[in-house]
Amino acid sequence: MDIRITPSPLCGEIEAISSKSHAHRLLICAALAKEETIIRCSHRNRDMKATVACLNAMGSTITYKNGAFLVKPMGAFSKEKLLCGESGSSLRFLLPVVCALGLDATFQLEGRLPDRPMEPLWSELVRGGAILEKPSREEISVSGKLNCKEFTIAADVSSQYISGLLFALPLLGGGQIHLTGTVESRGYITMTQDALSAFGVESIWEGDTIKVQGIYRSPKELTVEGDWSNAAFWLAADALSAEKISCTGLNFNSSQGDKAVVTAIEDISRGNAVVDASQIPDLVPILAVVAALSEGKTQFVNASRLRLKESDRLEAVEQMLTELGGDVKQTADGLIVHGKPMLSGGVTHSRNDHRIAMSAAIASLRCEHTVTVQDAEAVEKSYPDFWNDFARLGGKLEEVTP
Repeated sequence: MDIRITPSPLCGEIEAISSKSHAHRLLICAALAKEETIIRCSHRNRDMKATVACLNAMGSTITYKNGAFLVKPMGAFSKEKLLCGESGSSLRFLLPVVCALGLDATFQLEGRLPDRPMEPLWSELVRGGAILEKPSREEISVSGKLNCKEFTIAADVSSQYISGLLFALPLLGGGQIHLTGTVESRGYITMTQDALSAFGVESIWEGDTIKVQGIYRSPKELTVEGDWSNAAFWLAADALSAEKISCTGLNFNSSQGDKAVVTAIEDISRGNAVVDASQIPDLVPILAVVAALSEGKTQFVNASRLRLKESDRLEAVEQMLTELGGDVKQTADGLIVHGKPMLSGGVTHSRNDHRIAMSAAIASLRCEHTVTVQDAEAVEKSYPDFWNDFARLGGKLEEVTP
């Protein structure tokens, strides 16, 4: 599906969609508890559905009705394949859990997910007693059972590895994780700790070690927070638009690291900013759009992990903004963006990356000509209603035949 956008102002109020990062964590904890849990979640997306499908295959029964998940704890393992789709969170969170439970299972991967790194998590799980194999590019088979309660892992590759081990440790009777290197995306680890705490599991961060104890107990009912990562697109639109756009349903006390988007937009809008992306990598595409339309030069640093996302996001952002008339260059670990009052518009491709598609749409607010986003359905990974919400705020768009 290709979408052509005619530049027009957006205005109005929009409610933040449910955080898929928070939902993943609550669903996993609920499936591992001994009692049923209701998780209120007003929006679903492809990645959430992947986690639900995997947990159901592992023996849970999770249904969705009237804006809420009903999660019944695990029963018998069905030995079906665990269908991760392109969800890195589903795979990296659940692989240690499957190893801790001692299930013989196969994860099925799609898109770019088979090419995204699994080290050092893979080696640490094998050291702990699991047997992991790749019978094909798209599959990971698991057997054996973890017999280790203490893990050491680099903290500068992916916070998802650490979260996966945190989910697994209560199933092993508790334990600890030793972190090496600089901790990146710390907010996502804190979000996992908060989810564990809601289910009665204590995790204490002391120096470079996280200690875990307790068992999963259902709090009976919880609500998924509004998502700062996707709200960032509307907050950026507000900064770029002459009209007011309000995004409601956000928790300013959230552990979501991407709430830093508010101060990042302010810094970039003042001109000549340096943005450290180590803790907020997912914000770089939309912040680069703000930078491309702000005075002065903005430099994004410590963003090399973006090359391992749904696309090589540093390359994808450079290409997208260049195609729309922006002045952007890659560096080894980031981007340098020189701002302009307006972009020209044009045709750009999502690269099958939801954040690139949505960033291009927001860039259209300050383009002189139409913007066509190819493979615009990429938004379904995190925000299936994005195009409807864009139109509801006044965006002029139409589906066009490729």
